[in-house]
Amino acid sequence: MAKDTEDGVGTEPRGVSPEEQPLLRVDHVAKSFGPVKALIDGSVDLYRGESHALLGENGAGKSTLVKILAGVYQPDAGHVLLDGVPINLASPAAARDAGISIIYQEPTLFPDLSVAENIFMGRQPLRTGRRIDRGEMNSHSKDVFTRLGVPLNPSRLARGLSVADQQIVEIAKAISFNAQIIVMDEPTAALTEVEVSRLFDVMKNLREQGTAVMFISHRLGEVFEACQRVTVMRDGRFVNTSRIEDTDIDTIIRSMVGRDVSSMYAENTTVPGENVLEVEHLTREGVFTDVTFNVRAGEIVALAGLVGAGRTEVARGIFGIDKVDAGTVKVGGKKLAHGSPLAAMAAGIGFVPEDRRQQGLVMDMAIDRNMALASVGSLSHFGLIRKASERSLASEWAARLQLKFGRLSNNASTLSGGNQQKVVLGKWLARKPRLLIIDEPTRGIDIGTKAEVHRLLSELVAQGVAVLMISSELPEVLGMADRILVLHEGRLAAEFSRGEADEANIMRAATGQLKKSAA
Repeated sequence: MAKDTEDGVGTEPRGVSPEEQPLLRVDHVAKSFGPVKALIDGSVDLYRGESHALLGENGAGKSTLVKILAGVYQPDAGHVLLDGVPINLASPAAARDAGISIIYQEPTLFPDLSVAENIFMGRQPLRTGRRIDRGEMNSHSKDVFTRLGVPLNPSRLARGLSVADQQIVEIAKAISFNAQIIVMDEPTAALTEVEVSRLFDVMKNLREQGTAVMFISHRLGEVFEACQRVTVMRDGRFVNTSRIEDTDIDTIIRSMVGRDVSSMYAENTTVPGENVLEVEHLTREGVFTDVTFNVRAGEIVALAGLVGAGRTEVARGIFGIDKVDAGTVKVGGKKLAHGSPLAAMAAGIGFVPEDRRQQGLVMDMAIDRNMALASVGSLSHFGLIRKASERSLASEWAARLQLKFGRLSNNASTLSGGNQQKVVLGKWLARKPRLLIIDEPTRGIDIGTKAEVHRLLSELVAQGVAVLMISSELPEVLGMADRILVLHEGRLAAEFSRGEADEANIMRAATGQLKKSAA
């Protein structure tokens, strides 16, 4: 079913005629929660043997549509059809029985059970005497892994599996249920480049076996690599469906945000000033060794490298969350005490962590209180904090950061991922930091919000703030950083200026193939 909209005309996947029946059709589905219309017109077709990307900003309605397919929510209007027949996905069990399986970003395996036991949980094959037939479980699991092209050991415990392997186990579980449709919700967010490549090989194997894959991601480069078609949603509505070869990233971004995003990365024209941060021979045994660098006022320095290279650990050591074994950290020429976040804050350092939900926010606390957490000292009077002062600070930064929220008294858990990131940023910006350390600034947030975060960082450096940024997204590193430091196995492997850096050189350094160089 080709779909015509004001944004363009969608087309069918290669090899599919307009008359061919889609395996799954979501037809004008709507869902409201009280006065909030989470999904106004959700429409998408999935065909056998295709990987189909579902894209949109946070709040576009993707998650609601997925939960309808999962049987968690029931639609208020519209239909879901399987092979042209309307189906009622009244529960997760009904969705599973219909052949629909959801692979979430964070797998939920039982760590103390084997891989095979996780796959067959609740439906273990039995031998005589109603004893579990572990041999048959392992044999079936091995067959599924062979189909997927992944050599996982079915008898090993799930504990200790990487996130990538846990996702493969979830996919194997779906295959064991004879799933025809697999929905992957942000499956690559926590994966290394090698693990992403393996996941794409698994997706290819699934397609070749006739499975339909819905792929949800904010990483558009991955969409073009792994998918044949793309559907865009905006503000709870279907926008368009296109073949990958008939579209490009700029067109998709315009469809997602409803406007032109002229540049994701503003050029930094600020001339760097004096050193704000000086790190000398910083070492934490077994984690990172002899790390030395500086960050100047009005400059963005990026820490790049593969997962496990020690980037986050260096940042935590600088801020004092983790104690280091050797080396010094100076801010404004003054040495910081090791292992003291309070000393780091007093010196003018702000720290936006990688995991905003676990480390950056108190999810069950109000938005305004979260925003004021790092400013308690300046807001208190004789040990008491006036609610009006807290609310005033939060209102100011909510406006400056263009925060989208219901009420400031609502819990932080009610916000989208991008708006949660803005609250964490606001919490630290309210302190007017000299140095902002920001770890994975745009992980898991949509294109429009990414552009806003980049704009905010550019504004900070224009005001003379020093920024130390950690990012796994090379386009972000190349687009935002004035200098790039590459870590390999806990050591500084290379340093590049903006003009010298490219993806190939960064990856060579990150994999230990390039000797350390000076910018």
